[in-house]
Amino acid sequence: MEAVLELRGVTKDFPGHRAVDGVNLQIPRGAFFSLVGPSGSGKTTTLRLIAGFEQPTSGEIWLNGRPIHHLKPYERPVSTVFQSYALFPHLTVRGNVEFGLRQQRVPEAARRLREALEMVQLVGKESRYPSELSGGERQRVALARSLVVEPDVLLLDEPLSALDPALRKQMRSELKNVQRRAGITFLLVTHDCEEALSLSDRVALINQGRIEQVGAPEEVYRRPKTRFVAGFLGPVNWIGEIGIRPEATRLSRQAPDGGVRTAPATVTESVFLGNRVHVRARLGTGEEIIAEVSHSDGLYRTGEAVHVWWRPEEELRFDGA
Repeated sequence: MEAVLELRGVTKDFPGHRAVDGVNLQIPRGAFFSLVGPSGSGKTTTLRLIAGFEQPTSGEIWLNGRPIHHLKPYERPVSTVFQSYALFPHLTVRGNVEFGLRQQRVPEAARRLREALEMVQLVGKESRYPSELSGGERQRVALARSLVVEPDVLLLDEPLSALDPALRKQMRSELKNVQRRAGITFLLVTHDCEEALSLSDRVALINQGRIEQVGAPEEVYRRPKTRFVAGFLGPVNWIGEIGIRPEATRLSRQAPDGGVRTAPATVTESVFLGNRVHVRARLGTGEEIIAEVSHSDGLYRTGEAVHVWWRPEEELRFDGA
């Protein structure tokens, strides 16, 4: 798959701190790509390097087969949707979306404006000001303002973090639909694993300035290459050096049939969560695990002796394990 954006050995040093450490990354053209990691992992600095707001200490950034790391931000064919949206409060929806077109003196500006507003479902609200819009609508304005200039890559810096949880889930679906309709490469920076896994064609995990794994969402979740990737993308039960996801951890009152791994345990807590139950149990080794079981399995009581079991193919193993 052709790469529209490529980072080649990119490093960024700040006084006493290396924020980005030799990052090599290829973003496929037309993909929805997420760079995900915890706070301080280097993901936002990487985005700022691509946008031109920071300059790399070493390494190169290529776009469409040409180096761009020496270019000013306004000279790069990329656009950024900021976490705060950065809308102009004195301009209407139309004024905010038109701003980039006026700066670039784009022909067919009226057509582009209309198409951008249609894409983000803001037709009929062109004369409203940001203060008259909901959080989701302001997010759509910021998105339309970036899309209307038709960038080669759209950079999104935690664009949904300011929204409440219900609206955030709704906007995920809308964001993916917009990307498909626009056909523009999206690069999302987020610390939210569920957001990255649900939206993306490919995901890159960054930790302490280094890329630990790149792959399709299901691949990185089911076959993580490091303990960091496994633990960051979701809860893991660690039994020795082996990891098992809670949904792959089973319980039974009788010893299970052969062909599975098993360990005796004692239930310490059972939490009802509607369509599932989280059962916490302590193994004979002292390790604690959580099993995600169906409520139809019945309630497990504190102090009850159980068998914890899992299938070998569901184990998460790493170098040396």
